[in-house]
Amino acid sequence: MKINELPSTLTSRSKRKRRGRGSGSGLGKTAGRGVKGQKSRSGVSINGFEGGQMPLYRRLPKRGFKNRFKKKIQTINFATLTSLISNHGIDSTNIKESDLFDKKIFNKSKGQLKLLNFGDLKEMINIEISFASKNAIDKIEKLGGKIKITKD
Repeated sequence: MKINELPSTLTSRSKRKRRGRGSGSGLGKTAGRGVKGQKSRSGVSINGFEGGQMPLYRRLPKRGFKNRFKKKIQTINFATLTSLISNHGIDSTNIKESDLFDKKIFNKSKGQLKLLNFGDLKEMINIEISFASKNAIDKIEKLGGKIKITKD
């Protein structure tokens, strides 16, 4: 069957109503809007108006708050770092946050990384990261590693 062989339905044959084109058309003068009043005028929309009754959007309580200045930060810890070093072949002497984003281990759109003190660290590492907790910094420096924090 081709598109020109499709049988037409009644709605596709009917012409659109041309409103306000003389009384002979049946939709002249007021164009099917009734007489006078706010609803007969053009450009009027009364969305949410419930005839003087308190509208639903005003009856319900306001809730929540969205902080526009919130920083997006995702966490990383020593347990994930050791698994990344062993599984993904990341060089423990020079770990950079940008490398983790480039290798698609972490998603950059979800925010910058913060290193937390969770898990065990057995070998020395050098890392460059946006944020880190004080305990995580102490743990790295105890093992003889270096940490560079890029953000303050």
